[in-house]
Amino acid sequence: MDNLGQTKLKKKRTKGDPMHEFDCLPPLLRRWVRDADMPWSPISVKRVYMKALKKTGSSGIALAELDKIQGKRLSKETPHGERYSIRENFKS
Repeated sequence: MDNLGQTKLKKKRTKGDPMHEFDCLPPLLRRWVRDADMPWSPISVKRVYMKALKKTGSSGIALAELDKIQGKRLSKETPHGERYSIRENFKS
């Protein structure tokens, strides 16, 4: 098993240095990624956030858009759209 836990979501290979890309994110986005319920690439987070920020002008609404997208993807993981957290796979 790898560090993604058990998931039906597509796994993609990353290009570049994900740790450097993470370090380049603004602190607000680094915190969001750190607390996310599923693995996100720094590039994906930044792309979604910047698109929502440009559209709305609000960082709070942009973060809410990330939460919304994450919720939609996680609802594909479980029957009946129940909430799911990747952290549940790693309970000690």
